Amino acid sequence: MAAREERERFDHLARLGWDLHVLGHCVSLLVPVADLPVLEMLTMDGAEVHITAIRRYCGWVFTLRPWWARLWWRDTWVVAHADNAAAIIVAEVNA
Repeated sequence: MAAREERERFDHLARLGWDLHVLGHCVSLLVPVADLPVLEMLTMDGAEVHITAIRRYCGWVFTLRPWWARLWWRDTWVVAHADNAAAIIVAEVNA
């Protein structure tokens, strides 16, 4: 993986983490040595949701996965460049 892509992924997750923090949510950016970074968010009821940034045909997107799921939710993603990406994610995970 190119260093530029890794840096873009980290930048998107860091920006989303800050936006979620501003909305009052507890978030942690997990940066493992040998894997992709993941943003961990606590929902209103205390459940953990893992968010990752991936590059798709439409650009960068955030994908969501609850702590209990082994697979990513295939239809749950938000375009990373959306100004209201954090608000969309909060609405999705607290629904």
